[in-house]
Amino acid sequence: MSRFIDELKRTHDCGALRATDLGAEVVLFGWVANRRDHGSLIFIDLRDREGMTQIVFDPDSSGPAHDLAEQFRGEWVIGVRGRVRSRGEQFSKKEGKMVSAANPALATGEIEVEVLEATIFNKAETPPFAIEDKSDTREEVRLEHRYLDLRRAPLQKALRMRHRANHAARSYLSNQGCLELETPFLVKYTPGGARNFLVPARLHAGKFYALAESPQLFKQLFMVAGFDRYFQLVRCFRDEDLRLDRQPEFTQIDIELSFVNQDDVFELVEGLVFAIWKAALGIDLKELYPDGHFPRLKFDTSMTDYGNDKPDVRFDLKHVDLTDLVVEHNGGGIPFFAAIAEKFRSGAYRRDLPAEIVKALVVPASAQFSRADGDKLEQLAKSMGAAGLARAKVGPDGTWTQSPLAKSVTPEACRAINAATGAKDGDLMLFQFGKTSLVHTVMANLRVAVAKKLGLIPEVGHGNQWKFLWVVDPPLFEYDDDSKRWAAAHHAFTRPHDAHVDLIEKDPGKVLCYRYDLVLNGFEIAGGSIRLHDPEVQRRVFAALGIGEAEAQEKFGFLLSALRYGAPPHGGIALGMDRLSMLLAGTDSIRDVIAFPKTQKGTDLMSDAPSPVSPSQLAELRIRTITDG
Repeated sequence: MSRFIDELKRTHDCGALRATDLGAEVVLFGWVANRRDHGSLIFIDLRDREGMTQIVFDPDSSGPAHDLAEQFRGEWVIGVRGRVRSRGEQFSKKEGKMVSAANPALATGEIEVEVLEATIFNKAETPPFAIEDKSDTREEVRLEHRYLDLRRAPLQKALRMRHRANHAARSYLSNQGCLELETPFLVKYTPGGARNFLVPARLHAGKFYALAESPQLFKQLFMVAGFDRYFQLVRCFRDEDLRLDRQPEFTQIDIELSFVNQDDVFELVEGLVFAIWKAALGIDLKELYPDGHFPRLKFDTSMTDYGNDKPDVRFDLKHVDLTDLVVEHNGGGIPFFAAIAEKFRSGAYRRDLPAEIVKALVVPASAQFSRADGDKLEQLAKSMGAAGLARAKVGPDGTWTQSPLAKSVTPEACRAINAATGAKDGDLMLFQFGKTSLVHTVMANLRVAVAKKLGLIPEVGHGNQWKFLWVVDPPLFEYDDDSKRWAAAHHAFTRPHDAHVDLIEKDPGKVLCYRYDLVLNGFEIAGGSIRLHDPEVQRRVFAALGIGEAEAQEKFGFLLSALRYGAPPHGGIALGMDRLSMLLAGTDSIRDVIAFPKTQKGTDLMSDAPSPVSPSQLAELRIRTITDG
């Protein structure tokens, strides 16, 4: 082995050689991906992160190398010195003649390396699963042996793509005058927002740090300190329930800028996204967005038309809000609708802040939805907390069929609902009614389910469509039914629209703010806001939230103090790098674009974390654990 690496340096990676290299003497290192023994000749597919090269052991070329190759097995790490030659021709029984032996599926498929000298760097046990592009091995097994899973080409491709995206982000933001500055991971715990991970402070018994869920407060302090333009590719931590696009530790591209408005932030981020897509995928988004900007959609319109603030606009299928129509027709003969109409007539609900609504979604007749398809949608609705899914099919004369609603709906209400939804002969209408938040959630998910059934979007991936969208002008406050008080819809440091400042005390529900989300194909990939830098307006926002001066000082004292020492107008945004990479890679799980991810239960199957610690460690930290029972 000492001759290899010490004397024989690697000349090429396993994806580099081409027909132009014929006759060259090369040195390759890598893993044995496949071994084929053809009598006197032994063929090996040698793999590294860059690709695969076929190498040939011929006893006439080197007896010692051929003898060594007889030992080789899958995933052994080897080195070879050899000469590049053409793969030549072979007889095809199918075509009945000699044909090229080249492999068009490989970038190196025109050549092979005739081995003159070889060595074994390391032998390997038989892996628990095959190292192949497509694997049907259970994810739990692959995560337990993640270092082997990461040898598979799709994962290596995804992480290489992520590297290019990271590099593009750093280069672009640096060229825009942003400084890459670091913020602490161990911070003061502040209530509100996501649940924090707590870290005991050994030197301060009984006290705890929190792992930062974002650099939010610190990046604002950079603006107060006069750094003007900041960014950071930063790890963040949230102790939340997990799903396919969420992890307890994640990475975001964090940005904060001074002396900017919302348009300035958008322009910077749009340029950043263009740079990432070009570097990661070779796609020029200017072809899709010639003016260099993404479209904008008001939050209220997004909720009305799509049921959420991250709509997938690769397809239409908008919702129709029927609440006003139902109230106008006193329920239209439908008992469920009548109950909502009565609450509006009695003054229990304001029309501008309805606690209950009625919505419809039209499935076109061309979808040919069966009763079984409708039943599946109803099961989906119930899984999200709905009582059921009211349905009605439109007949040739406009009347409703195949629905209990057909027996009670008034002719006038039937015609009005058909007109409002645009439903025609053969179309199927899906209805949801009740608590606003639940109706929005159910209808938003039904919309996506119907789109997949209709083939309007793929089950997984982007389908080579990139529909970006800014969602803007959301409310600053939202009413919490449980506590019967106003809460911050995002966070308490978001700047309200200037024209709405006087509504903070009078009518908090109508206060819109400069908060914004960047959405791609139904996923929120970035979110941020213009910050409140005026201490007086900040005090009024806190008052509307029921936060007094003492409580505000306790929770956010160091930031509030900083804002009193000359804070510039500023704003920022954070892009979720894991979710962004997931979309770039066309996969449906961020675990596919994270080197060492956690499971949906927050565990690391490879290292067996989290794990118990010894009583002496707990004693040193002055901590006692409590076990159930």
